Amino acid sequence: MDFIDYYKLLELDKSASQADIKKAYRKLARKYHPDLNPNDKDAQAKFQQINEAHEVLSDPEKRKKYDEYGKDWKHADQFEEARKQQASSGGFGAGFGGGQSHSYSGNFDDDTFSDFFEQMFGGRARAEGAHRGRHFKGQDFNAELQLRLSDIYQSQKQTLTVNGKNIRLTIPAGVENGQTIKIKGHGGPGVQGGPKGDLFITFNIINDTSFKREKENLYADKEISLTTAALGGEIEVNTFNGKVKLKVKPGTQNDSKVKLKGKGFPKYKKADQFGDLFITYKVKIPENLSEKQKELFQELKKTGL
Repeated sequence: MDFIDYYKLLELDKSASQADIKKAYRKLARKYHPDLNPNDKDAQAKFQQINEAHEVLSDPEKRKKYDEYGKDWKHADQFEEARKQQASSGGFGAGFGGGQSHSYSGNFDDDTFSDFFEQMFGGRARAEGAHRGRHFKGQDFNAELQLRLSDIYQSQKQTLTVNGKNIRLTIPAGVENGQTIKIKGHGGPGVQGGPKGDLFITFNIINDTSFKREKENLYADKEISLTTAALGGEIEVNTFNGKVKLKVKPGTQNDSKVKLKGKGFPKYKKADQFGDLFITYKVKIPENLSEKQKELFQELKKTGL
C-alpha cells in the first residue's frame, strides 16, 4: 500500500499545532464530504483519508509515533520492545555496525519495515525473529460512514470501497451516532507473515426526521388546540412507521407527556425489540379571534376560567 503523508494530505507541515490540524480537517472534510460530492468515488476516498489523517494527528501519542515511524507508526511498540531485547542481549552495538549512528523517521511501507529491523539489528535480528515467531499485525484502517436516521430503522446491506477494495457489510438496525464497529482482517497486510489489520467504521447518523432520538427512545411534540386540551378529544400523531390515533384527556395541560410503548426505535441487535415514543402536547393559544369567539371567551372569563 502506498504511503500517505498525513501532513501533506491536510495541507500542513510538521510544526502544525493542534488548532491548525483541527481547522484544516474541518475545511477539507466539508470540501470532500459525500453529501456534497454524490457518486464521486475519488471524493469519497479522499474524505476517508482525511478522517484517517485527523484521527492520527489529533492524538498527541499517535502523532509522536507517526512522526517517527511514518505509516508503520502502529508497529512502534513492537519495534521498541525488539530494540530493548537486542540491547539487553548485547546485540545492539553489533547491529549498528560498531557504534555507527543511524537515524530513521517515517515513510516506511510494509515491504521495507522488516528491512528496517534488519538494518537496525543486523542479520541476527532476522534469525531471532524467525526463531521466536515475531510477526506483526498489519495497520488498522479507519473509515466514516454517513447514514440518515431513516436509513437505519431497518437493517440494510452496504458496499464500501476502502483503499480500492469493495467490502460488503450488513448494518444492523438501531446503530448509534458515533458508534464504531470492527471488520476483522480488512486492514493493512501483516508484517513478516503477521495477520492483517482490521477496519474500524464509525457511523455518522444525520437526523432527517422530526423526532429526537435518545438510544432506542424517540421524542416528538404534538400541537393541540385549546378546546381539545380543555374538553378532550381524539387526535392523530405520526410515529416512525405510520400514524396512530390518540385520545386526549379533558383538562390536558401544556407540556403534558404520553408514552406510546414499542413505537420508538429498534434496539441494536435485538430482533423485534423497540423503544418507546414520548409525545409532548403543546397547547396552541388561538390568535386572530372573531368577534363571536371573543364574546365566548368573555363569557368563559366571567365564570372564572
